[in-house]
Amino acid sequence: MLLVLLSASLTTLPVSAEGELSELSDAGVTLVALRNDTLDLNQDGDIDAVRVVVILNSTSPSTFIELRLIASHNDREVVEKTTMEISGQTNASLTYDAWSSGKHELELAFFDMNGVRITGIELPTYDMVPSLQTPMLGLELFGSDTLETGSSCEVNRMFADETGPRYGAIGTQTFIGAPFTVLDNATIIDCSNWPAGEYSLKETYRNELGQTAESWLNLSIQNRPAPEFELLLTGDQMTTDRPCLVALQGLNSNEDFNSYQKTWEVSTLKETISNTSVFDCSSLPAGVHLIILKVTNLENIVSTEAVNLVRLPALDLSAEEQEALPSQSYGDETNTEAVGWYTMGALGLIVAIVVFVLLVRIKEHDELLALPELGPPPQILADGTPDSEGLPTMNDDEGQLWRKHPDGSLDWWDTSFNIWQRW
Repeated sequence: MLLVLLSASLTTLPVSAEGELSELSDAGVTLVALRNDTLDLNQDGDIDAVRVVVILNSTSPSTFIELRLIASHNDREVVEKTTMEISGQTNASLTYDAWSSGKHELELAFFDMNGVRITGIELPTYDMVPSLQTPMLGLELFGSDTLETGSSCEVNRMFADETGPRYGAIGTQTFIGAPFTVLDNATIIDCSNWPAGEYSLKETYRNELGQTAESWLNLSIQNRPAPEFELLLTGDQMTTDRPCLVALQGLNSNEDFNSYQKTWEVSTLKETISNTSVFDCSSLPAGVHLIILKVTNLENIVSTEAVNLVRLPALDLSAEEQEALPSQSYGDETNTEAVGWYTMGALGLIVAIVVFVLLVRIKEHDELLALPELGPPPQILADGTPDSEGLPTMNDDEGQLWRKHPDGSLDWWDTSFNIWQRW
């Protein structure tokens, strides 16, 4: 990889750093040199990294020390560290990669192996633009402009984040809007088996550096219509020695019937024929046959079409084939058998005798013909007025007719049956 070194400088330590260096000397370590290199890793003309080179010497035969390059930006700190063994004059380098655009304050700190801070040196503040890929999300649809259930459909999930993993600040992806669970590591989502509906897909990401990204995708899936086809019939109204075929022909040029389930049913056959687009009806005998084709697509939507096929008998048939033919009318030339007049007369005589016997039996049992009693006889006079049988009568305020017996009991006149009813 080609790196562009924008600048290299030896850091001149301020007077206030002498105390810090003395603390370093108290630990048996001497700072020999310190250099800062600004880098342009992606060669865009902006500083995107700083490399710090330090040379240390130790008065002890072997001294271990931990170097930490601490960078502050937007109230967040990231740390690059390394452990070095100082034996004589030893050098080490640390590189800080910018993770966001802006000003980055740097400090080089020294720690002992117990994690106790020895001292620190403030480095310059740099205006930096990251060369690392900041969080990015993308949702891209691969499919036709008009999606139907079962159509080829894929959603490609694009994701990139180099800043989070660079500093151990990996974030979390969240995906919503799909009808089924989508795994985090699924880079391609198969939407060909999704039900019909309107979908609004959204994916979000946030790493521990506070950087976020999101992406939206709206898609619509329509219900696939039932298979549209017709049946082409060859050999109708022809004799059985001629070829006969029934073929499926789709009405939509974009619809592929090869993967559909096809079932043929013939009214004169017990078995069915499956998974063929052409039915050979040449073997069907003479007669009328109802041929039905049921087509089921991948979404279990069924369409049915049917045709009537008429097969005429061939001219050169054997006696057995003639016997198996259905009855056929030849118009005026059809042979008929005469019906005997004697037979008709005998049947008529038998019917007359049966009728005579029935009439005689009914005459002997006239009482069977009597009508049943429907109720008491009407109690009216010849002029149609009620017969009070000499008892006094009266009409009440509502017009109801009453009669009174010597013992004081009353009867009321029932106009429905024209009789007196006891009260």
